[in-house]
Amino acid sequence: MLIVELALTASPERLAARPAHRALLSRLHEEGRLVAAGPLADDTGALLVFDTEREELDRILDTDPYYRTPGVQVVGVREWAPVVGLTRLRRDHS
Repeated sequence: MLIVELALTASPERLAARPAHRALLSRLHEEGRLVAAGPLADDTGALLVFDTEREELDRILDTDPYYRTPGVQVVGVREWAPVVGLTRLRRDHS
């Protein structure tokens, strides 16, 4: 699994782009590629947990204009290996 960390500001561009971005996140979740996503409680950032390979995640980030919108910064992408609390959803990508 991969975790994407975002830094967010209250820019008007980000707020305008958010509905389309959330619709895409809903679709990715329905497809099983996104496990969970949401803003931090103070709305200064967000975390997204993907069940995908890095190459596919890069395509997702490249095709969603939200990640290039003023007020949105991808702070980091890290691999995560949960051991408690989540059933491993990893699909066979071979």
